Amino acid sequence: MTIRIDQAYVLDMLEMLLRTPSPTGYTHVIMQKLERQLAQIGYALTYTNKGCGVVTVPGADASRVIGISAHVDTLGAMVRSIKADGRLRMTPLGGYMMSSVENEYCRIHTRSGAEYEGTILPTHPSVHVYDDAREQKREEANMEVRIDELVRSQADAEALGIRVGDFISFDPRVRTLRSGFVKSRHLDDKAAVAAVLGLLAWLREAQVEPVCTVKLFFSTYEEVGHGSAYIPGDIQELLAVDMGALGDDLSGDEEGVSICAKDSSGPYDYAMTSRLIELAERHGIRHAVDIYPRYGSDASAAQRGGCDIRAALLGPGVHASHGMERTHIDAITGTARLLAAYITHAAD
Repeated sequence: MTIRIDQAYVLDMLEMLLRTPSPTGYTHVIMQKLERQLAQIGYALTYTNKGCGVVTVPGADASRVIGISAHVDTLGAMVRSIKADGRLRMTPLGGYMMSSVENEYCRIHTRSGAEYEGTILPTHPSVHVYDDAREQKREEANMEVRIDELVRSQADAEALGIRVGDFISFDPRVRTLRSGFVKSRHLDDKAAVAAVLGLLAWLREAQVEPVCTVKLFFSTYEEVGHGSAYIPGDIQELLAVDMGALGDDLSGDEEGVSICAKDSSGPYDYAMTSRLIELAERHGIRHAVDIYPRYGSDASAAQRGGCDIRAALLGPGVHASHGMERTHIDAITGTARLLAAYITHAAD
């Protein structure tokens, strides 16, 4: 069986996802878009109590259920306080270096539905004014959001409807290049979500039946560690699809699929990981096996939450994770192909 993933469709879906703000905890808009897109290709999305999405694809063997998870939530921030001068102190959502968001454009999402542009800056932002502008430590207490409105006081900011607890999203700065590279914030994990959509589109277009029931799980709180603490109870194996970390002591790259054998939660299932490696080799999918000591996934959260599952982790290689990220379309479609091979036994 030949697995052909539609690259143009995957890139369209990836751009839509990347341009839709979804800091963890503020994911209702992107889930609505995802629901509409899934309906267009013939799949129904249902929701858990905390807003995660589930798509069920019937397979030949209904007694066996494989889960595939990917998360739509991203890094972001919330308004921690409104300063006397009307600027906003922020508190981070997810783990990132404050220096990685310095000078970034952002958007403040109020609970009344209004949105405002802003810029994230250190409190001493100019070398022409502050002697310590270069040395000032980039930490939460020293960062603020300058609102792009006529705001000079706390009262001015509040008059716009801005309140403590409002969400802040970062400008993704999406670029899709002729070379096949995609660079943007939030490729973690929207590149994986795009790969899953590519998989579903291929299943529908090729009219392929999985070997067993497959449940796609789109989680909304992965960046804060409990995205998949609950998954449907009938899932026996979970393939967590998340970005592959790249860098020192790692063998993956931006054009290939990363298969994680162990992360901070421990080793992944031996048989599932071995099967992924075998299928990648059979299908000629560029891949690498790596260890991520500073990493956790939706599968980690599910196992910590008490789920009695076997689990594996794979995804497109992404450079500069939790910063200005970059991957390649071949890595995303390679991920979709490997998932397709796993759930259809295409190499058997």
